[in-house]
Amino acid sequence: MTVSADCQALLAKYVVPVVPENVLLEDTAIIIDHGAIVDVIDISAVGERYPQATVQALPHHVVMPGMVNAHGHSPMVLMRGLADDLPLMEWLQNHIWPAEQAFASEDFVRAGSELAAVEMLQGGTTCFNDNYFFPNITAEVVEAAGIRALLGLPVMNVPTIWADDEAGYIDQGLAVVEQHGGHDRIGWAWAPHAPYTVSDESFCRLGELTEAGGMRLHLHLLETAGEIEQSLQTHGEHPIDRLVRLGLYNERLIAAHMTQLTAEQIEATARAGVSVLHCPAANMKLASGFCPIDRLDRAGVNIAIGTDGAASNNRLDMFAEMRLASLNAKGSALNPEAAPAARSLSMATIQGARALGLDHLIGSIEVGKAADVIAVDLDEAGSAPIHNVISHLVYAVGRHQVSDVWVSGQRLVQAGEVTTLDRSAIVANAQRWADKMHA
Repeated sequence: MTVSADCQALLAKYVVPVVPENVLLEDTAIIIDHGAIVDVIDISAVGERYPQATVQALPHHVVMPGMVNAHGHSPMVLMRGLADDLPLMEWLQNHIWPAEQAFASEDFVRAGSELAAVEMLQGGTTCFNDNYFFPNITAEVVEAAGIRALLGLPVMNVPTIWADDEAGYIDQGLAVVEQHGGHDRIGWAWAPHAPYTVSDESFCRLGELTEAGGMRLHLHLLETAGEIEQSLQTHGEHPIDRLVRLGLYNERLIAAHMTQLTAEQIEATARAGVSVLHCPAANMKLASGFCPIDRLDRAGVNIAIGTDGAASNNRLDMFAEMRLASLNAKGSALNPEAAPAARSLSMATIQGARALGLDHLIGSIEVGKAADVIAVDLDEAGSAPIHNVISHLVYAVGRHQVSDVWVSGQRLVQAGEVTTLDRSAIVANAQRWADKMHA
């Protein structure tokens, strides 16, 4: 194969390609050229086949696809710890929304997005799906950081600094896409907040826009039992029935939380091709309920893993989330075989990419895909001994073991430090925001 003089060869002790699932390669090299994976070969063949390659030795590492954080609100990292240990609606209505009204701005979103990008990159997340105000500012941070993102265009009936009403949100979103569309690492999705904050009229308009633009509809859905009761009182129907009636319960819908599903609704979700964005830490912390991951998985539903915002989780840590997803599934199903390690790893990578419509590009180590990969150092006591590498990635490894991160072949983390952003300045700026919020 002909490659450029700038090609790279990552020489890894282990490679977990994710596709096929539950496969481990040993002493394997990944060849990267022009931002893409062009070969996956035995280390012994690199010198002969790619003598010009710049070699990166990873003798104690496993190389795997970058993690896909399938649901989050990155600027809310500035609210980490602001209002802990409260019920969802009290937390949202009495603390989070008032704080946003007081402080959300372009500068707030930039500071939070920068901090989130640093945290996610250092933890091995190479792509995230976001929903917050001023997505144009988050897009600028994504471009500078080198990370990949699907950015949500928020819509809700709650007035904010971003827009006064639903029509205003939609107009703002259209303007953002017109101004910032076309970036190779940034995609756009319509992100109505939840059924209880969006009207039928706006949902119908968003359905037209998502179909016309080939976009995803990113929605909080069935996060709590109270949401169902509210929908029955206001609309006379279950939230899912309402979405079906409006023509929105389909393969474009990516639904976060989904803790209140019946057996019949699980089958309907599978038939419709809806992807479920599972956020185990936030669901447990806010006592929202347990997403029935085992039953969804057995029904063939595409399940992705997300952290939610750091205001409701406190961490943007996909390794922790992946472990919780597996343990949560086993405990709630009373089945130790639910969500085995290899499947949870798929949920955090290729299935997240599939939910975002990016599985042709990222989520696995395959020739032709973008070189969005991470190296995890297993040379520490907490990872010894190694019986099963894939099991270790889910149950034993911590995000601090991520040593290097590449997105489209560009190294964004080297020896644990982000190369594209000033971590120290960003952390200091975040503290200034916290001081301001408590002044």
